[in-house]
Amino acid sequence: MALAGVRVIELAGLAPAPLCGMILSDFGAKVVRIDRTRAAANVDVLARGKRSVALDLKKPEGVGVLKQLCNQSDVLIEPFRQGVMERLGLGPEILFEQNPKLIYARLTGFGQSGPYSKSAGHDINFIAVSGLLSKFGRKEEKPYAPLNVVADFAGGGVMCAMGIILALYERMRSGKGQVIDASMVEGAAYCCSWLWKSQNVGLWSQQRGENLLDTGAPFYETYKTSDEKYMAVGALEPHFYEQFIKGLDLDSANLAPQMSQSDWPELKRIFAKAFAAKSQEEWIKVFDRTDACVTPVLSFQEALSYPHNHERGSFITDEEGQVSPRPAPVLSRTPATVSLERNPEVGEHTRLVLTEYGFNKEQLNILQSAGVIECGRLKSNL
Repeated sequence: MALAGVRVIELAGLAPAPLCGMILSDFGAKVVRIDRTRAAANVDVLARGKRSVALDLKKPEGVGVLKQLCNQSDVLIEPFRQGVMERLGLGPEILFEQNPKLIYARLTGFGQSGPYSKSAGHDINFIAVSGLLSKFGRKEEKPYAPLNVVADFAGGGVMCAMGIILALYERMRSGKGQVIDASMVEGAAYCCSWLWKSQNVGLWSQQRGENLLDTGAPFYETYKTSDEKYMAVGALEPHFYEQFIKGLDLDSANLAPQMSQSDWPELKRIFAKAFAAKSQEEWIKVFDRTDACVTPVLSFQEALSYPHNHERGSFITDEEGQVSPRPAPVLSRTPATVSLERNPEVGEHTRLVLTEYGFNKEQLNILQSAGVIECGRLKSNL
């Protein structure tokens, strides 16, 4: 696999850092998640292919263990607010002294500098101050956050993984590691650079919810079908729009011009009435294999069995029956080989991993007796 041989230490956190670690794991890296001791529950659902070590970083001995792990690793992913790692004695300057090749990835909401660097926040806060939240929402409605996809995952986990891979590539030339300051505010904004750079081309000249791509246009919208399901329409280009109109059994000669914005509300009404006359399955048959850019809005379960997704193997099922997307993109020579085993329990691999990193049985017993590490029992995958 593309990242075979890369050793990653991931300090347990919420959604963004686990996704970053899972991406690296999916493509071949050996990822060890460092969990807290006495953890109430394992809430990481993005632990595919990882191993877990339970370690108390509030104890000096725990800090020493993590240093030894980092000395023999390629990447460290840490999700804490600015200054936390330094207070633990685990800042990049200290770790670089022992391992100058280490890639030190710091994944936070607001970044490592600035007045908000020590502030708490979540996806909705990060996209709010990035400017993006102001663009999400329908006409005359308040802005809405599109789940926690934009900052946590696109601007956070994915962008941090890209930064790590860039740093690993650069290290091949310089032989040196570096710090990655992955701010979810900036990552989200960067992912949406097109929104920023298209401000002056007329696409966003109206209020929120009245523009081409924010549900203002009747040909970039969702419509309810007779069976209370939905169809998604993205017929932007004129030749696609004509096929869309034909599929609805309408005559464009009897409709207002596509780009007449003053007529968009009436066109929405006409299209909504047309869609309400048939079921989703009927509309799928109408638009299947056309270039009208009309597709069904599917639930997770429906997406799994959708013919196109099924043929490509777009989703995978693990040994516990949990369904998730397969890694993307698909590489022709070195594709991801995904673990279908269950997610690790907290501390399940503590002894195994620490032994691999050079700790002997006596040292492990002392660390366990002192509460520095916790050793969960390896569970059968049968």
